[in-house]
Amino acid sequence: MYAIFEDGSRQYRVEEGSLVNIDHRECEAGQTLELSKVLLIGGEKAKIGQPLVAGAKVVVEVVGFPRVKTQTQLFRRRKNVRRLRGHTQPYVRVKVKQIVGA
Repeated sequence: MYAIFEDGSRQYRVEEGSLVNIDHRECEAGQTLELSKVLLIGGEKAKIGQPLVAGAKVVVEVVGFPRVKTQTQLFRRRKNVRRLRGHTQPYVRVKVKQIVGA
């Protein structure tokens, strides 16, 4: 069984036991979260929401907090223009424990 849920204007397809990076939120490692914006529950009998599946949720456990460093460099030859900008995007890595489809 799998589910498609929405978080931060992005959609994720997950199964039980899978790891996924979602938007950062205030939580601690080992904490349990419930994601209730479930768009579809797939399997033998699929449930499609209009727009959400009523009573469905994805229960996840926080595993860690990975950070992705992105660097953008601007260089124009012979113009003495050099610019280096960096950005660190925080995420929350979660493991799917259970998919509840009412």
